[in-house]
This record gives sequence, structure tokens and C-alpha cells, in this order.
Amino acid sequence: MLDKLFKLKENHTTIRTELIAGVITFLTMSYILVVNPNILGETGMDKAALFTATALASVLGTLFMAFIPNLPIAQAPGMGLNNFFAFSVVLGLGYSWQMALTAVFIEGIVFLILTFFNVREMIVKSIPKSIKNAIPVGIGLFITLIGMKNAGLVVANSNTVVSLGDFSDHNVWVALIGLIATAALYIKKVYGSFFIGIAIATIAAALLGLVHLPQNGIFSLPPDISPIFFQFSLDKIFSLDMLIVVFTFLFVNLFDTVGTLLGVASKAGLIDKDGNFPQIKKALFADALGTTVGAVLGTSTVTSYVESASGAAAGGRTGLTSVSTATMFALSLFLAPLFLMVPAAATSPALIIVGLFMITSVVNIDFNDMSESLPAFLTMTMMPFTFSIANGIVFGMLSYVILKALSGKFKHISTTMWVIFALLLLKLILGGMHII
Repeated sequence: MLDKLFKLKENHTTIRTELIAGVITFLTMSYILVVNPNILGETGMDKAALFTATALASVLGTLFMAFIPNLPIAQAPGMGLNNFFAFSVVLGLGYSWQMALTAVFIEGIVFLILTFFNVREMIVKSIPKSIKNAIPVGIGLFITLIGMKNAGLVVANSNTVVSLGDFSDHNVWVALIGLIATAALYIKKVYGSFFIGIAIATIAAALLGLVHLPQNGIFSLPPDISPIFFQFSLDKIFSLDMLIVVFTFLFVNLFDTVGTLLGVASKAGLIDKDGNFPQIKKALFADALGTTVGAVLGTSTVTSYVESASGAAAGGRTGLTSVSTATMFALSLFLAPLFLMVPAAATSPALIIVGLFMITSVVNIDFNDMSESLPAFLTMTMMPFTFSIANGIVFGMLSYVILKALSGKFKHISTTMWVIFALLLLKLILGGMHII
């Protein structure tokens, strides 16, 4: 039955290999169960409920990927997108988290429609390569800043804007211990290095008196999800601000998802000899469905995880790997007290190293062409320096169109880019010169 459902023989794999690969994928991305509630919890959302929502969204999103395109790719609330949700939309712009969840839900619906009509692939091909490569770099720097801030390594300073934190703060040492441990384990190619690093940092925090073991044990029924379940703000659906926020969610997730899908598919040997990925449309549909359901559950954008490559490297080739990963996420629901005791400082190393992974695409940017490099540079730097992913994208897109037009390179500006430029310009005018 499993062979027929997941085409195991056709993909030259076995049940044992697929199940082990799924567990490995879970270990490499299980840090999201700790990190996501901590990030979204900054908005005032219930952290216990967020744990349940994160786990459930990961289970369902990964199962969609298992049964629709039959791929060994796991899904969960995306890093970078959860930061945009919390620190840009809610804390930065002052919108309610209910409004942000509504934007994520609309994003999912729009993606379902765009995927059905093959628009997502068309959009990806229209955006300049330099901007595509700059976005993950900017998000990586932004995530790193968040991690260092949570660790106390970087603090505000009225004279220099930021400065080095106080090393008498035990949180700093917790983060540094976790960072060194995670990096060392990763260098040794230990699967689950992120998760183990967080565990080591949490133990250090407990020894330093920063956290305490749950009094009622580490097992429990999943926390109540009702405080964040289906909590949408419908009164702002047709506002221009909602349009801009939804657009930014769409834009960031678009490239993150496509890049991850192609990367993991290549690792698993699922790309054909012509460089095509036959299941791309089904995979994008599963991704959009995950985002929509995740918003209903009460979490930020659900997307495909690049950590799935670890399972692919271990031999995962089909959706059975994803079923295995989803099963592990389901079991983690009953370990909520253990995951919720982890302090923010212990998750900082994961944020910092994820940031490191995300900046690697900087080498693909052409720095010899100012009309390419300056928009990319603005995209990368404005994200951490203005504490907003959206601002980076806006500055990059606007500067790209302006510089290409002024240099007479109109053929480099696609129709899609002109439309985006017009929308952003309209937002600037109607928003009193406030970008986002």
C-alpha cells in the first residue's frame, strides 16, 4: 500500500530509509517549536497557544506536501516571515496581531488562486535576479539582529544607536554557549544540531537560575489554541495598508518558497535532465494551502523549509519522509511544558545561524553594475537598519526601476516591475511619504 501510494520503488527508496529521513528532517527544524512562539509572543499572542498552532500548522502543512506532490519537504511557520509579522507589521506599524493574521490568510487565498493560474511562476521570472538574491541576505541580517538583541549581545545606545551588551548578564552567556555548541555540532554534521544547541543553552540557563523545570512534568495535553484560533480582523480587509502588508507577505514568501523547493528537489534528485521540476505546481499548491490553514490556526506564514534538505541527503525521496516528519511534530504536541520553558536567549543561536545560511546568495549579485548592485545593497541594508523587511524590499524595488530608467535600460524593467513600482509610489503618496 505504501509503495503504491508514495511510489517507493519508482523512486529507488525503502520504508525504513524514508522514515529515518523524516526523523532527521524533524530534528533539524524542530527549533521552530521554540523560536516561533517566542517571536510571535512579542505581539501579545498567547505563547502556549502559539506552541500548539505551530505544531499543528507544521503537521498539516507537511502532510499537504506528502500527499499532494508526494515530496520529502516539510513545512512550518517560516523564519523571516514570522519576524516580519511580529516586528514590522505589529510592533513596527502598530497593527493588531489579528490584522496581521488576516493578512496571512488573504495571502494564502491569493497564492491558491495564483498557483491555479500559474501566475506564481510567471512572477518569479519577472523579478530582477539581483533583488531575488538580495532579499534572503537582508532577511538573514535582520534575523541575526533579532537573535543578538534577544541574547543581549546587542543593546540600544542613545549615543551610538547600538552597542555591545553587558557580559554580566547571564542571558549573554547562555546565548554564546548555545551558539558555540550549535556551530560545533553542525561542523561535525550532527543531525539535529540546532535542537541540541537549544537544549544545551536551556540547561545552561537552568544552571544559572534563569529557568526552572516544569513543576508538573514535561508531558501534558496540548495547550488550548482558542485564544488565537480564527482570530481575524475583518474591518481592514479593503484598506490600502492591508494591501501593502499582504503584498509584502506575498513577495517575501514567493521567493523563499520557490528557492527552497528547487533546492531540496535538486538535493533529492527530483529535477529532470532539462532542469525542470515536474511537481512544482502541486508543491506550490500545498504551500499555499499550508499558509491558509496556518492562519486559521493562529500562526504566521507556513512555508517550505530548507532544512528538508537534510532528510533528502539521508535518502528521503517521497512523501513518506514528510509523513514521518509530520508524525514527529504531532508527538511533540504532548511535550509543550518542555518546549515552553526554553528562554529567548537559548533560541538566539538558531536565529543567528539561520541568518548566516541566508546571506550566502550575496555572492550571486553583480557588484560591477551600479544599477544592479545599489538596489540589491539597499534591499539588504534597509531591512536590519530600519528594522523592517518591507522597507528593504520597497527601497530595492523603487531604486531598481528608477536607476534602470535613468540609465536607459528600459528592456530590463518588466511589466510586472512597472506595476509594482506604481503600487509602491501610490502608497508613498497616499501614506504621507511613509513607506510601511
